[in-house]
Amino acid sequence: MSVQMHRDLVDMLVGNIFTGLAMTLIAFSGLVFGFQNEEGHDVKVLLWGVMVCLSVCRLTHGIYWHIKLKGSHYNPKSVEALFAIGLYLTGAVWAAYSLMLFNTMTTIELASTMVVLAAMAGGAASVLAPNKWIVTYYCTALLLPMSLCALLDNERSIIVLGILGVVFWVGILTNSLGTHRFIVNTVRLREHNNDLMEQLVSDRQETAKVNEMLRETNAQLDDANANLEQQVEKRTQDIFRLSNRDPLTDLLNRNGFLKHLNALLDTSKALGNNLAILFIDLDGFKQVNDSLGHKVGDIVLAEIATRLTKYCEKDHLARWGGDEFVVVVPYATVDTAVAVAHAMRSGVTLPIIASDNQVTLDATIGIAIYPQHGKDALSLIQQADLTMYDQKRSQRGTVGVFSEVLHEQIRQEQYLCEHLRHAIARSEMSVHYQPIMCSQQQRISSVEALLRWEHQGEQISPTDFIPLAERSGLIIDIGTWVLNRACIDASQWNFENSIAVSVNVSINQLIDDTFISILQRALDTSSLSPSLLHLEITESVFAKNEKAVATQLAAIKALGVKISIDDFGTGYSSLSRLASMPCDFVKIDRSFVQNTSEGSDTIMRATMLIAQEFGCKTIAEGIETNTQMLHIKSLGVNYFQGFYYAKPMQSSDLITWYNENY
Repeated sequence: MSVQMHRDLVDMLVGNIFTGLAMTLIAFSGLVFGFQNEEGHDVKVLLWGVMVCLSVCRLTHGIYWHIKLKGSHYNPKSVEALFAIGLYLTGAVWAAYSLMLFNTMTTIELASTMVVLAAMAGGAASVLAPNKWIVTYYCTALLLPMSLCALLDNERSIIVLGILGVVFWVGILTNSLGTHRFIVNTVRLREHNNDLMEQLVSDRQETAKVNEMLRETNAQLDDANANLEQQVEKRTQDIFRLSNRDPLTDLLNRNGFLKHLNALLDTSKALGNNLAILFIDLDGFKQVNDSLGHKVGDIVLAEIATRLTKYCEKDHLARWGGDEFVVVVPYATVDTAVAVAHAMRSGVTLPIIASDNQVTLDATIGIAIYPQHGKDALSLIQQADLTMYDQKRSQRGTVGVFSEVLHEQIRQEQYLCEHLRHAIARSEMSVHYQPIMCSQQQRISSVEALLRWEHQGEQISPTDFIPLAERSGLIIDIGTWVLNRACIDASQWNFENSIAVSVNVSINQLIDDTFISILQRALDTSSLSPSLLHLEITESVFAKNEKAVATQLAAIKALGVKISIDDFGTGYSSLSRLASMPCDFVKIDRSFVQNTSEGSDTIMRATMLIAQEFGCKTIAEGIETNTQMLHIKSLGVNYFQGFYYAKPMQSSDLITWYNENY
């Protein structure tokens, strides 16, 4: 790199210092003084003071450069070094802010801080692009500390922010490095063009001095001009390619694809033809990057891009970002688009050899059709992306077509999720109790606590809102409320015989680090005897971090709380897991109770035998008739539960029911 070229790049860096400093001080001051919470306030003010002092020093350097050095033949290395030092220190202050104050932030402050940091990083990605080391460091200092803190947080919504932060960080770095290459090439082109122009002037001066060689010199100048035009045209094409092509795969990038897609849409509108958009997301690519490294990941992406181009026309495929690709298929019906999607997926699933590693991936593909599913480029891509996401959530490695049913389903989920956040505060949640009867004495032994949600006069089924609470991370707060409510109600019952209460606990609650303390607090607050509290867990908990689950169950048993395995025999675990998992009750699923076949009886007998070997009692769910009750009783089940005895009821109704029956 020449000194002049280096100086031009430094001019770009330092020339934007005033705007950068202003935005830094505004953003930093907004975060420090915009959220008034006492915890961490002194640290905020201290960091703000450091940032102000640092900004004054950088401002002094910028003013000196602007007045004394700008436009002169100064030494760019020293100016760049001072600028870099100031920016490195600024980045360090930002990183310190994230690390030192993360645990003191509210959710709103945390989200606002991440938005501000993302905006600052987005601006820096362009302004600092002339120096790839500076832009890489600064964007990393802004985004990565906060994102990593969020990833290590226990709250699922915060973890999602952390994932988004890391993804945005990767995207910013990719974009900034691409911009860096573009700027360097542009400056190099400009320097080269200046050299050519200087040569042209020299030739013309020589022509004026040598009149006798005028004709020959003019011919040479004509040739030089023609060559110069070709070079300028070539450089223009290079610049266009850099701004519209993905440097890794040489496919169109987002910008180039949207231009091309809009042109194809205009043609389709004029001719009245259909057009399909395929949104492709690679399954398993993240594991490749994490385990084998980004170098292998880049090789895999380049190979996938090469394979996908075999199934579409030139420039009809684009890399949308990361491991996502978008394809446009003109004149396509739904059947045609699905066939192309399956063909592309089959190409993706073939093994790839990258740096002596064999990699096998799959792809989930969403499809949207013009004009049925959208009239413009972004809408079609969004619908295809939405379809892909829904397919990925239900079954990876499949192809799906957008439908209004899907759109309405997701809209309804978003509606329920938004109101579910406030259901407890609005007193829409209630806990009902269903009796569990002793089979021999036919007396109530315990009750199961069942959550109910009434929203705007409508009962929302638990099968709808419980999975939604699991996915949105609300299940921990809701589960904590149910646990406390059930313990309080049970402690206030004044029955002749002590009756235990059984509370369902999700896997997300169980593996949460705070669960044991929440459980202890619920017992202490309600003064309920631990022996009168049963926790119901499903078999699916054994599929996730078995060691952590075993540790939590042991801690629960140490408190004196009993454990019941719900829906036994329908899920993940094998009977042998009962040997390592401490439990007191095994609940036989209603599907076996209501199926009178010999096979169901065999399963129930085997379950009771295994449970007896491990010192567990059995509970049969879903008993609705006297015939079922007598049949299950003959098999030797210890406890019964079902509508035959009582439907789930509120605490006051349970007291009335008890008094009427006992």
